[in-house]
Amino acid sequence: MKEITIRLLGRPCYTVAEEPIHGMEARKVQELFIYLLLHRAHPCSREALAAMLWGERDETHAKKYLRQALWQLQGALERAYHPHEPVVQVDNEWVQIHPQAPIWLDVEEFELAYASLRSGQNNSLSAEQSDALCRAVELYEGDLLEGWYQDWCIFERERLLQMYLVMLDALIDHAEQTQDYAGGIHFCELALRKDPARERTHRRLMRLYCAAGNRSAALRQYELCVNLLQRELNVGPSKSTEALYEQIRSDQVDGYPRSPETASDLDEMQAVLHELSRLRSTLLQTLQQMCDHIDRMEKLMQRRLAL
Repeated sequence: MKEITIRLLGRPCYTVAEEPIHGMEARKVQELFIYLLLHRAHPCSREALAAMLWGERDETHAKKYLRQALWQLQGALERAYHPHEPVVQVDNEWVQIHPQAPIWLDVEEFELAYASLRSGQNNSLSAEQSDALCRAVELYEGDLLEGWYQDWCIFERERLLQMYLVMLDALIDHAEQTQDYAGGIHFCELALRKDPARERTHRRLMRLYCAAGNRSAALRQYELCVNLLQRELNVGPSKSTEALYEQIRSDQVDGYPRSPETASDLDEMQAVLHELSRLRSTLLQTLQQMCDHIDRMEKLMQRRLAL
């Protein structure tokens, strides 16, 4: 059976058997499809979708545009895939992606790798976990839906970025434990591409350079860290970063002592993600409550007009 392949990390791409899906060029059609994919676990109310996608329109027109977008989306998927059952399930109240639709979604694979990391019993990765995280990191070809600036999209983008950084931290830990210094340096560089002023990553990179026998690179990394902190945040380096620099400069870094804050990095980042998930649930609940309120007001006005 053919599979629908959806890539959302970076520039969106929709294919079946490596052939692009045509008929989804309209941005609102894509936005509708992507939102349903990212919230695949639960059906979405038609009212909430209409309000989110066409909030600047009155309710009647918003619902009309939603019907048109659904028709275009279903038509494009049917022409490309020829499913026995619709990929997008629609009734009078709800819309959702068919739970059994053969869809491969890079974001879903990415989140599964993160979930397996969180379910681990200790801070050490097995070879299988390390391989799975490496594959997930490779999936992250760019931030979610690059070039899109809708509020819901920005929120999801930040959530996935934090997951990416957590997974990179875990891979850096694993590289340190296995003395794979080149691998650890690579993962640090990936993290700094996304957050250049991430000071603790600069410290870890300085230590990795030292462990690899490249003291001059460690000293240059300190200078780069100082310049980036000044440019990005208008602050100087922390005392721990300066202390590490002095140790390296005076050639007093013995062996490879792990930075004391790295043990709590994963817990800290997971706490951030937990808060983002909580805010996400609250926003969705608020949106649904607003739609319910609008529906009640509309029905009340109709009863008054009937009188």
